[in-house]
Amino acid sequence: ATASATASEAIRRIGLLYAVEKQMRGSPPEIRHAVRQARARPVMEELRAWLDQMLQTLSAKSDMAGATRYALSRWVAPTRYLDDGTVEIDNNAAERALRVVALGRKNYLFAGSNPGGERAAAIYSLLGTAKLNGINPEHYLRYVLTNIADHPVNRIAELLPWNIPVAPRSDITTHT
Repeated sequence: ATASATASEAIRRIGLLYAVEKQMRGSPPEIRHAVRQARARPVMEELRAWLDQMLQTLSAKSDMAGATRYALSRWVAPTRYLDDGTVEIDNNAAERALRVVALGRKNYLFAGSNPGGERAAAIYSLLGTAKLNGINPEHYLRYVLTNIADHPVNRIAELLPWNIPVAPRSDITTHT
């Protein structure tokens, strides 16, 4: 908020971690893990040392010192992704997926009842999953509604977004 040199340096160092992620986006987990160990872990270790050093020079009551103490006290969480190639560096994908829920929160108050709200949540989850799997949500819903009546109940998992024979669509619009 104050555009300090310390904050700018912290953001620059974090940007180096995101640069590593950008270069290997779409790579298999084994490669992501290996690259993170070789390139991101040293940056993260330098960031930790720098934060420890900066904390010694900051006024104990400053906002920057508070933010630094907060980051250092939770250090395990932001470093977790380094040890698992399937884990993302942040939760931005989940945040984007939930944005629709946050934006429509007041509308969901009118679901009619708790069971109605639970049904709406299930539908939103299915449609969001279809989107994440590159399937047009409207086409997915149309396919399921057309086929569910004749589908055996013990094979209902075949109607999940990643199991249906609907061709992926390139015209899906996603909101960021």
